[in-house]
Amino acid sequence: MKKVLALVFVLVLGALIMNHLNDNNLFAGFGDAMLENRVSQSYIDRDATENNDGVVFDESLDLESGAANTVTAIVADYRSFDTLGEVTVLFISSFGVALLLGQSKKRIALEFKPNFMLKIGSRALFAVILMTGVFVSIHGHLTPGGGFPGGAMIASSMLLLYLADDEFRAKMRGFKILESVMGVFYIILGLAGLMITGFFLENFLDNGALGTLFSAGMIPIVYIIIGLKVGSEISSVIDHFLSEEGA
Repeated sequence: MKKVLALVFVLVLGALIMNHLNDNNLFAGFGDAMLENRVSQSYIDRDATENNDGVVFDESLDLESGAANTVTAIVADYRSFDTLGEVTVLFISSFGVALLLGQSKKRIALEFKPNFMLKIGSRALFAVILMTGVFVSIHGHLTPGGGFPGGAMIASSMLLLYLADDEFRAKMRGFKILESVMGVFYIILGLAGLMITGFFLENFLDNGALGTLFSAGMIPIVYIIIGLKVGSEISSVIDHFLSEEGA
């Protein structure tokens, strides 16, 4: 009975979505879209300030999104709500792994015995990788990178410790708290934009001068949140996969 009700619900929801999207004024028909009115074209032309002046790094003010990295402007500004959905998908994946493999308290034993130099060296390299991940997250609005690759680097530093030390086991409680707090911060940031500007996740901070560290409004904050959230979630997945089943 539950499966039948679920199927009916999905079909009704799908019909409602299709009905509201059909002939919707917000969605132009195929071939009818005016590219000059699109946000993407406005950003490429850099005409957000209603003038055609050249863009000068460290000098141009209040440009659209304020991000020097065009990809970042799209991911963390124009479609930031979609990015929130992507982070949610990663959380659900991590949660599923925890449900399946989270019962074990013992980590998988390595086939080799790491020596003293490997353990000490890995901890030194851990700090380098970790700080690189943080740097990439913070500078995502200026250079290629951002929260997702930065978070993956943070998690890779944890993986290094697992592979180089047969006795290492991360304290997952701290990662779970960090992941939850970052998720809440992302929602709070979106609600703040809703209250101040009327749109969820709309930027309400000064964009500053293009190309400077303190620019692009709330994009750097979003990427820091994403980097820490992604890093903690992937680290949790690594810990569960490196745990012995049935231990």
